[in-house]
Amino acid sequence: MLTTKMIISRGLMTNDRQRARIKPNLGGYRVIDFEYAAPTELDEAIRKLAAAGDSGRVLAGGTDIIVQLREGLRSADLVVDVKKIPGLTQLELSGEQGLHLGASVSCRQIYDDQNIAAAYPGLADAVRIIGGWQIQNRASVGGNLCNSSPAADAIPPLIAYGAQAQIAGPNGQRVVPVEEFCTGPGRNILQQGELLVALTLPSQPSGAGSAYQRFIPRNEMDIAVAGAASWVHMDKTGERIEQARIALSAVAPTPVFAAEASEWLQGQVASEEVFAEAGELAKRVATPIDDMRGTAEYRTHLVGVLTKRTLATACERARK
Repeated sequence: MLTTKMIISRGLMTNDRQRARIKPNLGGYRVIDFEYAAPTELDEAIRKLAAAGDSGRVLAGGTDIIVQLREGLRSADLVVDVKKIPGLTQLELSGEQGLHLGASVSCRQIYDDQNIAAAYPGLADAVRIIGGWQIQNRASVGGNLCNSSPAADAIPPLIAYGAQAQIAGPNGQRVVPVEEFCTGPGRNILQQGELLVALTLPSQPSGAGSAYQRFIPRNEMDIAVAGAASWVHMDKTGERIEQARIALSAVAPTPVFAAEASEWLQGQVASEEVFAEAGELAKRVATPIDDMRGTAEYRTHLVGVLTKRTLATACERARK
């Protein structure tokens, strides 16, 4: 296990031996001093996080927490890097058990695996658009969930698949549906000393399909104005929807499960009219705000459009 002092200054991460190279008296530099630990055992990580209390932070890929520390959006006395813990880097696809996705598995590992991308195309849709390829080499789906942004791209597909979050902490382990994980912007159910270990997605039956889409006003703004994920399971004819799950992002304080729209789709014949009606029902769980990315009215409109599009794509994939 590695423990050292780390400093971030304008995006630079260094250790004690390089401290002299940082000149905090120069204008514009922000120096953040904290302890860095890289345990190789889960129990050790839990002990360190519990001891650090509210001043402990987890680093899975670092694409969010490093920026937040540098910009002063979060503070930390201890940062625990969990990428050296074997269980958190496990990625395994099983026909019976489904997908086991360690909390530190990078986005690229998911879409680079053709079998996983084919079995869970909605998740692959999302991880392909989380930042550029440099970010995707580091960013993890688990980290995206724990960052708990209302506009997170990976969370709606997880909700649509009915994914479960495996959490470990000082009081043992617990399993929570992903749709119950986020409690507000940047907030979630993790308690002091707890960390996300893995995500499990159910095995996909024949006739299942999924899709995720988001809308951004321009390529330079990589945060969704609205997003929607749809999952369907169709009957043997490929015409009727037996089960469905729809989830939305960027239109509420947390990513949300559109339960009413999902239940209404059961037994419906797949058609443009049915998809449009499901989109109207999905709007009922949207409680968006006006901000620089779009108005509440526009976001609500996008819920209908994106739900209709993702349902159409999910059904098409299910038939294949």
